Amino acid sequence: MPALPLVGRHALVTGASRGIGAAIARTLAQQGATLTLLGRSAAPLQALAEELGPAHGVATADVADAEQVQAAASVARAARGPIRILVNNAGQAESAPFAKTGAELWQRMLAVNLTGCFVCTQAALPDMRAARGGRIVNIASTAAQRGYAYVSAYVAAKHGVLGLTRSLALELA
Repeated sequence: MPALPLVGRHALVTGASRGIGAAIARTLAQQGATLTLLGRSAAPLQALAEELGPAHGVATADVADAEQVQAAASVARAARGPIRILVNNAGQAESAPFAKTGAELWQRMLAVNLTGCFVCTQAALPDMRAARGGRIVNIASTAAQRGYAYVSAYVAAKHGVLGLTRSLALELA
């Protein structure tokens, strides 16, 4: 049987309750990682954690809320050890023509898609620095590289995720 490369690594996966986040969580678990599944709704996260096995757990938080994320990271750290892998997958896409995109929609898209990456990275980074290594994976979509009509707030946020990722790669390498 081949070695599992992520044994002993605690991975925090945001937006893990469904879709891409759940698929990422399943893959990390198959590779031996111990997971904390993070999202706003406990029930679907708990169902996935039960599917994956008893080593994995759940933390609830809105990724755009720094206090909630710090509290969730503390709970995760206490239960499963230092965070060595962070997957910033939580995201939301709402569409509206630019002329009908109000400040509330704009702020919501930036908060979930960009500020969430910032807040979660700040919560996990101290563990990675203490270990002198770790991995941060930011999910951005093709919207990080090009524009799309009717989703200007989402596209702006995903462009920001790409810029943040590039900056962190240079600063933390």
